[in-house]
Amino acid sequence: MTFWTDPINWVLQILENLLASWGLNHVLSIFIINFLTVVIYCTMILVFVFFLIWLERKLIARMQDRLGPNRVGPWGILQSIPDAIKIFTKEYITPVGVDKVIYNLAPIIVVASVLVVWAIIPVAPRWFAADLNVGVLYIIAVGELGILMVMMAGWSSNNKFALLGAFRTSAQLVSYEIPMALAMLVPVFMARSMSLNTIITNQSVWNIVLAPVAFIIYFLCSLAEVGRAPFDLLEAESEIVAGYHIEYSGLKFGMFFVGDFLHAFTISVLGAVLFLGGWRGPGAEQYPLLGFVYMTVKIILVYMLMMVVRGTLPRLRIDQMMDFTWKVMTPLMMGLLVGMIIIDSLIVGLSPWLRTGAFLAFNVIGAVITLWALGKHTMPKPQEFPLEDLNAS
Repeated sequence: MTFWTDPINWVLQILENLLASWGLNHVLSIFIINFLTVVIYCTMILVFVFFLIWLERKLIARMQDRLGPNRVGPWGILQSIPDAIKIFTKEYITPVGVDKVIYNLAPIIVVASVLVVWAIIPVAPRWFAADLNVGVLYIIAVGELGILMVMMAGWSSNNKFALLGAFRTSAQLVSYEIPMALAMLVPVFMARSMSLNTIITNQSVWNIVLAPVAFIIYFLCSLAEVGRAPFDLLEAESEIVAGYHIEYSGLKFGMFFVGDFLHAFTISVLGAVLFLGGWRGPGAEQYPLLGFVYMTVKIILVYMLMMVVRGTLPRLRIDQMMDFTWKVMTPLMMGLLVGMIIIDSLIVGLSPWLRTGAFLAFNVIGAVITLWALGKHTMPKPQEFPLEDLNAS
């Protein structure tokens, strides 16, 4: 093992040998190494949010014919640092009548609920904290903490607008969790395992090729989960004055802000793992650093798509958003999942190319039928007015 073949484990081995030379026993050395690994890992993820904020502001500004950050540092790349200093130094304002324990706990949970997901994400071969055999179930369970956090923040703020925003946000998150969970079951079905490592290693053909409709539904539900346009009704400044976190200020609000960007990036990482093959690529098994490069490129593709959608589409109404998940995505995803299971049982023993073609054809046919049904039942029929009515008017 060398630095170029496996740099992470190479550094950990050197650290373990160093602690052993100081006379520490093996158990204590492993504890110290694990503790330092968690601290460094979480710190790097949180610091990376500064770059994400700059990148998203810059890209969306260009899409909307604006300059974006362009003063602090080259291309404004250091703009997030004074923004963070401003948030750290702003006054904390706690309204009268809030439930202080729950009120102060909600911002902590919003960041923690995203960080714990990274414990099972394999960013390269052998680069992960834990390989759970129920990894997808773990991600879905941890995602429910977001709903709990929203209700905690809105209910404890002693503000009717925050409470209204919490109720509406909870309805959105619960509704979109269902088709999202169904879409995440497609990679589980393909790999016959909930382990993220197993899902990656079994993608000789990317799941986005086998089930593109499942990826689209996962992507749209992810936008709703993080409150990105066109599903940004969680904040909806023009309607409920910023939503469930209206009564938070200073660093407490900053934690909601950081959690939003970190959640969006984590969703992109999971999309790359579940549907784009994760770190798989030529030479990735021999050189984990190369697998990390493959993983990074795929994450960027998903995250850029998320930013493009956010910068171009307008916000949906609440009734349109709820109709879309319950009347379109949920039944479509249920039919897709059942159909793929039936097709898989019928094509046992066929070549991988025929198997891929069968799954892809089923997804395309299902998407075409869905679009046809939507166009037929949602397009308003043209009104016919008698000519004499037009003359009278």
